[in-house]
Amino acid sequence: MNKRYKLWEVGRQLTATAQGKQKADLVIKNGKLVNVFTGEILPNTDVAVTFGRVALVGDATMTIGEKTVIIDAQGMYLVPGFIDGHLHVESSLMTVGEYAKSTIPHGTSSIFMDPHEIVNVAGLDGMVAMMKDGAATPLRVFTTIPSCVPASPGLENTGSTITPQDIQNTMNLEGVVGLGEMMSYTGILCGDPQTCEKVEKTLEAGKTVTGHFPLTDTGATLNAYIASGINCCHESTSAREALAKMRLGMYAMIREGSAWDDLPEVIKAITEHEIDTRLALLVSDDLHADTIIKRGHMDYIIRLAVSMGVRPVTAIQMATLNTACCFGMERDIGSISPGRFADINILSDLGQVRVEKVIINGELVAEKGSLIVPVGGYEYPEQLKTSVKITRIFLPDDFIVKAPLGAETARVRVIGVHDSNVLTTEIVEALPVRNGEVELATEKDICKVAVINRHKPDGGISVGFVHGFGLKKGAVASTYAHDAHNLIVLGLNDVDMAFAVNTLVECSGGMTAVQGEKVLALLKMPIAGLMSDLSAQEVANALGELSDAWAALGSPLASPFMTMSLMSLVVIPEIRITDKGLINVYNNSFTTLFVD
Repeated sequence: MNKRYKLWEVGRQLTATAQGKQKADLVIKNGKLVNVFTGEILPNTDVAVTFGRVALVGDATMTIGEKTVIIDAQGMYLVPGFIDGHLHVESSLMTVGEYAKSTIPHGTSSIFMDPHEIVNVAGLDGMVAMMKDGAATPLRVFTTIPSCVPASPGLENTGSTITPQDIQNTMNLEGVVGLGEMMSYTGILCGDPQTCEKVEKTLEAGKTVTGHFPLTDTGATLNAYIASGINCCHESTSAREALAKMRLGMYAMIREGSAWDDLPEVIKAITEHEIDTRLALLVSDDLHADTIIKRGHMDYIIRLAVSMGVRPVTAIQMATLNTACCFGMERDIGSISPGRFADINILSDLGQVRVEKVIINGELVAEKGSLIVPVGGYEYPEQLKTSVKITRIFLPDDFIVKAPLGAETARVRVIGVHDSNVLTTEIVEALPVRNGEVELATEKDICKVAVINRHKPDGGISVGFVHGFGLKKGAVASTYAHDAHNLIVLGLNDVDMAFAVNTLVECSGGMTAVQGEKVLALLKMPIAGLMSDLSAQEVANALGELSDAWAALGSPLASPFMTMSLMSLVVIPEIRITDKGLINVYNNSFTTLFVD
């Protein structure tokens, strides 16, 4: 990889190259420049590059020397490298190195990762390991320090705690650009000292505070949240919410991931209103490996926005310059202009976002969908591969739900899930009771769900009920379960649920689907119980087998494992479950399984 120079280190050389006094390392000729500042497409444009940065945009003839590498763009489009402004690499179930390998050929040059999945499990050591992994790739991996570890203190057990002092101590690490999504909107709104201090430490360091505001209240509550210093949010699920945020000066991150299909609705804030789009961003948030391989990364999201009526240049701005501005990094990334890093994609088709060549830091790194440079090689520390601390063997009896004394039927709170949607709904159902135990009503699409504390040897457990997965038999389990990432299991019978749990404990984490005490599919994820050490294609293949197993067990959901992983995410309405019990998200408190 070329060295990444700070602008102050090479400013004089860039100035000299722009005047032809020094010769460029690389010149791209005859391109159609997509100017994200003015929204224009400028024909017959050259770009001269030296020391990994752009020296000149225009006629670069005088910058060409004997050793200058020349790429003839032949009338193709020159666009800035794509930037994903909010994501969790762990959600891909791959390492950062494999994530880079799979996304760079799609034109992604920079990502802003919030590693709160691994930090909830392994603390800041996990974050540092992921940063080192990213540094071994051409991908620019910027990091926001997780703000909510644990995400819901007192409501769940987690593997780590991050304090305001931890944030202050790590805010100036190389590559750290701000604070991860502030999910504790209740802490902000009520002035919780610990929560507010994390924001204050970030602002004091002059860095960006990223947000998480899933509420539909766009009045005083949203104003109060933004007033604390939080400048962006990816949780809008309607055009109304996104528009309200932009009108109040907050960047609206329009999300399209493996389990969220938010963009078609939220993009109406752009297509149905005549507004300045500088505060609109495109992000992925959570993408599985198989989704990236099948659909792409930011190129797919841009293409989808264009198909929904967004002007191509505007969509590209939303995945380049706007994102750079959100993090105050427009001096380095987000455009093809003098002084900026030479992160350039060459496209043969603008509307279809067909990426032919990818240049990062002035180096051609991918061509025609394939990497042409070596990427990765980082080895994760062994201590991150022993994160499932459970030592006991789980038995079918662990999943029995005892009914109230003398009850013939039991009225219970059931978690209702929805396909391709992060929200849940509280449902009250009457379930049959036999021999004092609550039984399932499979005709109502209700199965059991249990969350087990995997951070301690005794593995504390809570059991509840869920509607909407469509399971007809067997059980499924995962150690990837937002945000504490305890072990979660769904099932139609207690025997298979116990078998699925023990299977994951034995292999130090992963995802599995079982039936009749036989493994139908298994993806081992030994790195913090969140990431596989396999290649992107191998992870995708395993996910395909898991998807087939889910379907064989009866589930019709588009991304059932992702939907399951969110059932313990107690910062998004309406009702969730943790290893400690059932949670009413609106009240930020426990609720009872049985309804009087």
